[in-house]
Amino acid sequence: MSPTPSVRRLRLGLPRRVFSQALLMQAALAAGVAVPATRLFLAPPSDQPDDQAMRRALAIARTTAEIPQVAEDLQRTPPTVDGPVQRQAERIRKASGAEYVVVMDTEGVRWSHPDPDQVGGHVSTDPGPALAGHDVMQIDTGTLGRSARGKVPLRDSDGRIIGAVSVGIEYDSVRDRLIHAIPGLLAYAGGALAVGALAAWLISRRVQRQTRDLAFSDISALLAEREAMLHGIKEGVVALDRAGRVRLLNDEAQRLLGIGEESVGRTPDETLGEGRTADVLAGRVTGTDLLTVRGQRVLVANRMPTDDGGAVATLRDRTELEELGRELDSTRGLIDALRAQDHEHANRMHTLLGLLELEMYDDAVEFVGEVVGDHRVTAEQVTEKVHDPLLAALLVGKATVAAERGVALWVSDDTRLPDRLVDPQGLVTVVGNLVDNALDAVAGTRHARVEVQLRADGRTAVLGVCDTGPGVPPEQREVIFTEGWSTKKPPAHGKRGIGLSLVRRLAERQGGSVAVDEADGGGARVTVGLPEALAAPDLEPALTAGPHDTAEEESR
Repeated sequence: MSPTPSVRRLRLGLPRRVFSQALLMQAALAAGVAVPATRLFLAPPSDQPDDQAMRRALAIARTTAEIPQVAEDLQRTPPTVDGPVQRQAERIRKASGAEYVVVMDTEGVRWSHPDPDQVGGHVSTDPGPALAGHDVMQIDTGTLGRSARGKVPLRDSDGRIIGAVSVGIEYDSVRDRLIHAIPGLLAYAGGALAVGALAAWLISRRVQRQTRDLAFSDISALLAEREAMLHGIKEGVVALDRAGRVRLLNDEAQRLLGIGEESVGRTPDETLGEGRTADVLAGRVTGTDLLTVRGQRVLVANRMPTDDGGAVATLRDRTELEELGRELDSTRGLIDALRAQDHEHANRMHTLLGLLELEMYDDAVEFVGEVVGDHRVTAEQVTEKVHDPLLAALLVGKATVAAERGVALWVSDDTRLPDRLVDPQGLVTVVGNLVDNALDAVAGTRHARVEVQLRADGRTAVLGVCDTGPGVPPEQREVIFTEGWSTKKPPAHGKRGIGLSLVRRLAERQGGSVAVDEADGGGARVTVGLPEALAAPDLEPALTAGPHDTAEEESR
């Protein structure tokens, strides 16, 4: 049963594996080079031996003609089979391996010939050119068959032409030598083909290892899938070569890093500038899940070396997660504060109940007034100095958390901040991070105190947070702003070392600055200047009234 056309086509087609295709193509290439080369080697020898044979015959003829004794014997002896010319010519013929050496006179009569019967007869080919003084080389047919011939004039001592010398080399011997040379040439060609096939096999094996024995169609499909995957995943991928230059950058990496395709072929330092992000991508900072800040984004980076000396770095956006983590920390603090307040409230209620049971009504009234008044005074003090509702609420909440942690949070008497903030949320981030760091610094110390100062200098907002903690050594006052640097244990949701870095980036983005020095009486003082953080007075937002003013407006 004959195979179907489709099966027949499949059998005649190229193999699918890269190894087999590479071996087949390279073997065909080696054969394609060896066969024409052999043909080129064989073609010239078919002409070259003829030319060499004729030149050899001509050389023997010249050598014979230059022997003075030959010319003298030709002039003084008759053409006989045992004459001196015959004997001299036969000696030369046998010594040189020529087919014949014929010496003739000007009439074309032979004085010598291998066949004694031909001595004294006329030559069978035209001796005219040689007798006219010309050297002749030719392939011709004579009495001894086809031969390569050389003819030269024979001169006496005075230079006169007295005859000619004709030497022939058997043509069949030339062809035999050519035929005998063919096996050697074919052997060389076969050896070259074998070496080429071996080289092709070795190269194919290397290709097989590098391609993992996949078919070309599989490799093409993998490349297409890789492109779709790299540009489709929501994780940044940056590939670097062994020289540290970017060679691949997917869409998400471009978005997270804020760079474009022009970064391909450049180093991270050239693309991103000096900083932790460039250090992480370049491998100067090692580890897993490294935190770095790029713009307003908190990124988690991992770097994996590749076999070719390069590396692949992955980037994940942790901005929202870090914000949620900080909110979770704040929420936990508030929960702890509420739990403590609940306990304190229960104690106060027990005290109030005791006063009522003892019928000490005046003392009960005074006790309730003191308790309520403390909280009211704290809130009123903050809102009188800080008119922005978001900042005021933040400070009131931080004061409650600080109180439960045994820390006195004080808003400086010099604090005056109008409700003209351009970016209230950014300022909340800055103040919140600075207060949290200060609370952590003074936790567990005696007479722990944190003071916050917020004031306006034209359109510049100046923020200052002082604490009574151990302070920051001068050699570390710049290092504390490095991403990932921290002296505290990481929280449950992730790593530390982001807060102060974000503060500096937010300040620098607005053209401001952050400085750390020693506070009066010890501890640390962080000062932040934010130019253009306040709107001009004539551009003050419509909603500038405080809570009390709003209540009055509603009562009207």
